[in-house]
Amino acid sequence: MTTAAPTVGVLSLQGDVAEHVRMLEHLGARTVRVRRPEELARVDALVLPGGESTTIEKLLRAFDLVEPLQDALRAGLPTLGTCAGMILLADEILDAAPGQRGVGGIDMVVRRNAFGRQVDSFEMSLAAPGLLPDVDSDDADRPLRAVFIRAPWAESVGDGVEVLATVAVDDGGDHGEAVERIVAVRQGSLIATAFHPETTSEPFVHRLLLNSLS
Repeated sequence: MTTAAPTVGVLSLQGDVAEHVRMLEHLGARTVRVRRPEELARVDALVLPGGESTTIEKLLRAFDLVEPLQDALRAGLPTLGTCAGMILLADEILDAAPGQRGVGGIDMVVRRNAFGRQVDSFEMSLAAPGLLPDVDSDDADRPLRAVFIRAPWAESVGDGVEVLATVAVDDGGDHGEAVERIVAVRQGSLIATAFHPETTSEPFVHRLLLNSLS
């Protein structure tokens, strides 16, 4: 007997939609581009992609998706938010645009554009064993390639939030001390990363989402 492939929705209002679709289909999932509540109702899991968080938030309201999405998150829909998606999933946003509100779901305070503007984007090797789906695998100790584009970070998280990865950032003081900034978290069925796993060949973050369905 074969098990049907899961259906994963990718919010398709703005941002890195095609990149997420390609990664998910490469891993064997079926995908649905979600723009309306009826499409959201069809999926087993959801991805909130990177993009421009204020634009995505406005379009969520224009397409009457805010309440259906919040209801789905509260009901336990496995969801991955990347970059702008991480901002959308935060219960509190610092440096938000005027009137900007996310959909919430993860007990964290996220700082928008924390790493700087587009010109400050960077790529690095990230030690993140919490993002690897199988700690006994040969890949368990190797760093992941991570791309940060006008990225947020989590300033703080609640007691129920698991920190999956951090990045050492200069605190800007005279002594140049490093502060560990949170760039990947999980709370229940929700996962969020400050970086863009869809822009690399690294499958681990998407696989973590899919593994939550098994």
